[in-house]
Amino acid sequence: MATMLRLGARVSVSNSQILATSSVVSTIKTEELMNDHINSLCKSNFYREALEAFDFAQKNSSFKIRLRTYISLICACSSSRSLAQGRKIHDHILNSNCKYDTILNNHILSMYGKCGSLRDAREVFDFMPERNLVSYTSVITGYSQNGQGAEAIRLYLKMLQEDLVPDQFAFGSIIKACASSSDVGLGKQLHAQVIKLESSSHLIAQNALIAMYVRFNQMSDASRVFYGIPMKDLISWSSIIAGFSQLGFEFEALSHLKEMLSFGVFHPNEYIFGSSLKACSSLLRPDYGSQIHGLCIKSELAGNAIAGCSLCDMYARCGFLNSARRVFDQIERPDTASWNVIIAGLANNGYADEAVSVFSQMRSSGFIPDAISLRSLLCAQTRPMALSQGMQIHSYIIKWGFLADLTVCNSLLTMYTFCSDLYCCFNLFEDFRNNADSVSWNTILTACLQHEQPVEMLRLFKLMLVSECEPDHITMGNLLRGCVEISSLKLGSQVHCYSLKTGLAPEQFIKNGLIDMYAKCGSLGQARRIFDSMDNRDVVSWSTLIVGYAQSGFGEEALILFKEMKSAGIEPNHVTFVGVLTACSHVGLVEEGLKLYATMQTEHGISPTKEHCSCVVDLLARAGRLNEAESFIDEMKLEPDVVVWKTLLSACKTQGNVHLAQKAAENILKIDPFNSTAHVLLCSMHASSGNWENAALLRSSMKKHDVKKIPGQSWIEVEDKIHIFFAEDIFHPERDDIYTVLHNIWSQMLDECNPQHKKRLQFIHETG
Repeated sequence: MATMLRLGARVSVSNSQILATSSVVSTIKTEELMNDHINSLCKSNFYREALEAFDFAQKNSSFKIRLRTYISLICACSSSRSLAQGRKIHDHILNSNCKYDTILNNHILSMYGKCGSLRDAREVFDFMPERNLVSYTSVITGYSQNGQGAEAIRLYLKMLQEDLVPDQFAFGSIIKACASSSDVGLGKQLHAQVIKLESSSHLIAQNALIAMYVRFNQMSDASRVFYGIPMKDLISWSSIIAGFSQLGFEFEALSHLKEMLSFGVFHPNEYIFGSSLKACSSLLRPDYGSQIHGLCIKSELAGNAIAGCSLCDMYARCGFLNSARRVFDQIERPDTASWNVIIAGLANNGYADEAVSVFSQMRSSGFIPDAISLRSLLCAQTRPMALSQGMQIHSYIIKWGFLADLTVCNSLLTMYTFCSDLYCCFNLFEDFRNNADSVSWNTILTACLQHEQPVEMLRLFKLMLVSECEPDHITMGNLLRGCVEISSLKLGSQVHCYSLKTGLAPEQFIKNGLIDMYAKCGSLGQARRIFDSMDNRDVVSWSTLIVGYAQSGFGEEALILFKEMKSAGIEPNHVTFVGVLTACSHVGLVEEGLKLYATMQTEHGISPTKEHCSCVVDLLARAGRLNEAESFIDEMKLEPDVVVWKTLLSACKTQGNVHLAQKAAENILKIDPFNSTAHVLLCSMHASSGNWENAALLRSSMKKHDVKKIPGQSWIEVEDKIHIFFAEDIFHPERDDIYTVLHNIWSQMLDECNPQHKKRLQFIHETG
């Protein structure tokens, strides 16, 4: 007998194809030996071979299968998740003369639950003449593991009505079901029940409670449960570290990892490493991550798919792509998730071509890309020149049927937003509009703003309201930006009312957006009232109002608010300093502005950007200190951009410094040879100084090089309708009446001005 079993095991291990079950089973002559052989295979975890032996025995002998063997076979189906074989064996049990046994039926319940066939499990459960705690727990566990928390809770309540007292296994399953149902009240009751029934000493229930409180975003309660466990196991530590990492308490997660290691008892597994590395990624602390990498190597888990994937993600998020690639190459058996991480890492860091190359390697290695692979690829396509590559990815998506995945469609829409025109975005959106979710609607609204079409955005928002999708804080943010684009205070007030009605107004993001909208639409009083009503003002709240005051010409108010911000202990950011420098410029506090610019880096650690430099140039130029402004530009560590030189050019125009204006214009044209602003401003300066010949030459040069002034755009809101006008507009439906009035006004201006100004007006009329 022993020889026969060894032979069966040896064949199963050595033969990588199909076990020669028939040659082994055919030598078995008695019913007892057959049952022992199957039981032995199951005990040795040779589940497939055990099931094959059962099939062979049924086809080629009349041996009776015993109760213990049935239990072993059902357990084999559970472990191998073989629903078809499980049903076959269950049918065989029903057709046999096997005596009813509650233990066997409990194993059948467990098998159906693990295989995901809850209907079969419930049918067996309902027809059981006798049910015990294990019977209820098996079905509750099945519901819990398959995302049917409500059914699990109903069955648990029925179990209590049967006067069955739950044990730690029942508590573990029902607490998990409660967590997935987000029922905080029931969760608290279950916790009380665990304490009352003295199951609090059992780790399964306690660990489930930690995970439940993490799911409820209640880390203080999770910590209390954790520290109340006298003998913690690795799952306890893993649950609390994962909770802190997931909910944004990264330092606490790493602190608990350090505490666990200090005991010298537990060795981190791949899940603990994953949570700890996620904390390092969120903190952007590759130095911490590299230390944990060393622990991974020491624990011989660096090649593990889960730990390796987390390491790769950490390095990629921190910008160390070479390290990420090396870690990826060391993963012993990379899976699809591993490939997705390295693709996403490259894509998120702007290496679109490299991401596509790794995607091709993934396919050639035999891995089938999933929706995450494609979403990662698409997020790298953010420039117009990437349109061709984006369209190829789109073709792949169509070919392999991924258009049925809404998340992929949303990513495609984002790609076309950045790489193509609004027409393409509309066409794509219409293809899946009937299935669109809030992300889809927010993406198309963002596309309208990206392409400077706020009116189209408002039209689509009306369509969103009649759809089944509820606007969220992202939608409100887009609407407020649209109101700013068209300077519609009335519409902005309506959005404010809608956010109050829908309960979105209290969100910090919305309040900051409202401050920005009211400030930019000229209602600084309302912006200040919202600011004053906020309990938790952040740096965005302060900076938005400071910039609003500064850009509206209230420089003193902006500087007073800046002092209040510092007194409140809020650390300013780069936007704050744009506001205060602009404020200093508007009220003529040159020395104060220069001092703030100097302390920006020394006291606050903020490196000056070109926008800050442009503010300093404006500060000096407005005060008439054009030579100092020129020197500041010459001494800039950053390469001056068009905005910096335009700021100087505008000041030169105001103060009539043609020589310096010529220098500024030349530098603008070096960066952007077809920049119309430089040509027009310089032309206007020559005209203003009476140098008509140079003005005409510049105008001629513009025509020769096809440099066209970008037409100005104005709008006015009349009777709830927004009228948009362009320079020399010929498309407005009331254009004839408008031009008649304009011609009459122009004629009156020419008739009433003195001869000295008439020539200048005629030049302006000719040059536009």
